[in-house]
Amino acid sequence: MNLFAGGICLSLALAGGPPAVFLPWEHFTLAWMHSIEKVRWEEDYAVVRDAGGVWSLQAVESRVKGSGAGMDPPPGAVWRDGWFVHRPAAIRVDVLRLSRSDFVPDYELCTATGCHPLSHHLPSDGGTTLVQACGAGQLRTQPGSGNSG
Repeated sequence: MNLFAGGICLSLALAGGPPAVFLPWEHFTLAWMHSIEKVRWEEDYAVVRDAGGVWSLQAVESRVKGSGAGMDPPPGAVWRDGWFVHRPAAIRVDVLRLSRSDFVPDYELCTATGCHPLSHHLPSDGGTTLVQACGAGQLRTQPGSGNSG
């Protein structure tokens, strides 16, 4: 029995309804290609629950392959194995708001088993997709077969 029972919920901002997809992941990486510089950016997150039972995302680490055009590495980042690597202070995030467009490659969600475009889990409507930590019981719409990590 998994006592954690948390993960991430994905939904389309314009849909205005409950989360559309639940992914039972305690840790994941959000990755994308910068639209101007064409370099990869990755951010690692952990799903956490506070003593009051509130779910949130904990930023763990970020990595970027280069800099420029508004994507400079944060202060304190170190160069390691071809990446600027940064470990932020304990930052909790309620929701990630991802702007998705047909003009740039889709975001990727990665786990230990590999990476898949966000569209593998939830199709884009060309607007904003919300990613937030949640409990399995918060999902009202059952996910399709595309929720394997």
